[in-house]
Amino acid sequence: MVSPTSKEIFIQGVTQDGKTFRPSDWAERLAGVMSSFRPGGARPGSHLSYSPWCIPTTLNGIKCVVVHRDLRDHEPMAWDFVVNFARDNNLQVAEACLVPDAPVLPPPAKP
Repeated sequence: MVSPTSKEIFIQGVTQDGKTFRPSDWAERLAGVMSSFRPGGARPGSHLSYSPWCIPTTLNGIKCVVVHRDLRDHEPMAWDFVVNFARDNNLQVAEACLVPDAPVLPPPAKP
């Protein structure tokens, strides 16, 4: 299902037969469950923010969870949990690399 060389997987809120996955807040719930898995381990209050290894987002109008491979290297059981979540719910998974937005540059100065 996931190649060993991909840096990130995108679990998409669309089933293999094209139906929107419910409930509508599934991505936030899944990322919330994974919030304690982070670089340096869980710390007091870490449950109040998402792990940088498991981030909910919306891409092209579709709810997704971006899961970084570092999660697998740090905590294989947590990786297996998210991959099995996608498989058990028949969700589409894409392998990719999330490219950060380019910085906004100021307009050039007028001569």
